[in-house]
Amino acid sequence: MLNPLKLQEMLGQAKQMQEEMQQKLAATIVEASSGGGAITVRMNGKKEVLKVTIDPAAVAGLTGPSPDVEMLEDLVAAAVNEAGRRAEEILKSTVQGMMGGLNLPPGLF
Repeated sequence: MLNPLKLQEMLGQAKQMQEEMQQKLAATIVEASSGGGAITVRMNGKKEVLKVTIDPAAVAGLTGPSPDVEMLEDLVAAAVNEAGRRAEEILKSTVQGMMGGLNLPPGLF
């Protein structure tokens, strides 16, 4: 049986680790682009979009009788999704690194 004081200590350590992880993720920046750099998305490790940059040349084709707004929308979605994948990889890596020393059963995280 686990000593209640030991359990409380473990819970405190888990909370501290969670806070540290949140700080690391907030400070970690990923960037992804699509359309050959026409759209660039900057996101932090918490998957918060920090900035979307659109190359003016990409929107130059949007003027005229038949603007290709759908293509621009697809490029933005692709860049956001790729940045999200990169942020997810960082999240997994961070969690594995922090949990590695706890000797938890494989596949738990």
